[in-house]
Amino acid sequence: MNIPHTALAATLALLLGGCMVGPDYHRPQVPVPAQFKPLPGWSEAAPAAQAPKGDWWLVFNDPLLNQLEPMVAISNQTVRADYANYQQALAEVQVARSALFPTIGVEGAATKQRSAKSAITGTGTGFRPISTSGSLEGNVSWAPDLWGKVRRTLEENKANAQASQATLANATLSEQVALATAVIELRVTDADTDLLQKTVDQDQQYLRVVANQGSAGTTPPSTVITARTQLESAQSSLIALGVARAQYAHAIAVLVGKNPQDLDIPHSTGLPELPTVPVGVPSSLLQRRPDIAVAERQMAAQNAAVGVAIAAYYPNITLSGTDGFSQSPLAGLLHVANHVWSLGADVNETVFDFGQRHGEVAAAKASYEASVANYRGTVLTAFQNVEDDLSGIDILAKQAQMQDALVRDATQGAQIAFNEYQAGTVDYTTAASAQTTQLSAQQTALGVQQQRLLDTVSLIGDLGGGWSADRLDDTKKTATTQ
Repeated sequence: MNIPHTALAATLALLLGGCMVGPDYHRPQVPVPAQFKPLPGWSEAAPAAQAPKGDWWLVFNDPLLNQLEPMVAISNQTVRADYANYQQALAEVQVARSALFPTIGVEGAATKQRSAKSAITGTGTGFRPISTSGSLEGNVSWAPDLWGKVRRTLEENKANAQASQATLANATLSEQVALATAVIELRVTDADTDLLQKTVDQDQQYLRVVANQGSAGTTPPSTVITARTQLESAQSSLIALGVARAQYAHAIAVLVGKNPQDLDIPHSTGLPELPTVPVGVPSSLLQRRPDIAVAERQMAAQNAAVGVAIAAYYPNITLSGTDGFSQSPLAGLLHVANHVWSLGADVNETVFDFGQRHGEVAAAKASYEASVANYRGTVLTAFQNVEDDLSGIDILAKQAQMQDALVRDATQGAQIAFNEYQAGTVDYTTAASAQTTQLSAQQTALGVQQQRLLDTVSLIGDLGGGWSADRLDDTKKTATTQ
């Protein structure tokens, strides 16, 4: 069994370089618009140095966001679960790759026995002397991948591993967006608390004026009751905000992997800054959205699965060999005279399966077509998400301008109405109505600002954050070196 090394290498190269049945993967085309649909008055932002990249949340200039966002990738339990799934997928790539190479084993055995003497030979009764026998063999078994089944399986598992990595990136981005959303909601709740606290202080001042007039007999008791009712309503709304704030704080704690009682977030007096986000062109989403990368890699995996199914039509060939020593008695086991070896080949081919392989190929092709539809649907949904965000940001910017004017006018109107009430030219109902209008306008303005911030966070997430599908190349290298 002394095969020259050059001949062995040539044989291995020939067998490993066998054909690969099944379709080679080509990414299907999807219709991509040249640009996102601009709205009247909207212009595309130019790339800038402050554009969202890896740490995209920094553009909001919020200390709490800057502190907590890095913790999502480390402590968030959803992200940790997807990371474990990714590690499992890499291990499966290693398992699939091992099938390209021979399985080498060593087997040793030793037996000690004593047998009875045979009466037929006339040697009498009793037992023979104790004897010891043994063997030591090495074995090799290899199923050359002549039809590419193993390579297609490896291709499928690599694509699945890359899809798992993109799923991890998508989960991380989703949880980071959820954290930014919760922080914005918390900040807005604090701002609303400040607004209601000012309203309560103002209502208390108005009630003192009305109560003094009531004591002097210049204002009827019903007016005093109205002022007191308005104050109590504002106080009730202020207290109710505590429930929402506690829930947002608890959600933030869970998103960063902490127990709700372990995270104390102090009251803030400011909102995150509203950044301008460069949008780019629609085709960039194909590289920047991790969910699109997931769908694309799943499509590649299903394409490889078609090749695996087609390979079942071809025979399986297994080569095996053993080389070692066997001796009884055990003494002198490794002597050249006790050398034993064997070579073998096994060919296995299914002749009739009554449509099983045909059905498996058809099922694999149908699964691939489904993955293509899922990929194209994911791309279209991505375009829809960005268009929705852009529309919201543009329309809300116009609304914010009008709402700011409304707040100024309502504030001035409330002050004028109260002055007129004190002068006795209008009743308190008019002043109270003006004050209610002012509070409503201020809360609506705050809600518009909140939605603009949320739409901006959503836009950054829908643009893929700072992620790029180019990072999947690292998976390819990792998968081939496992």
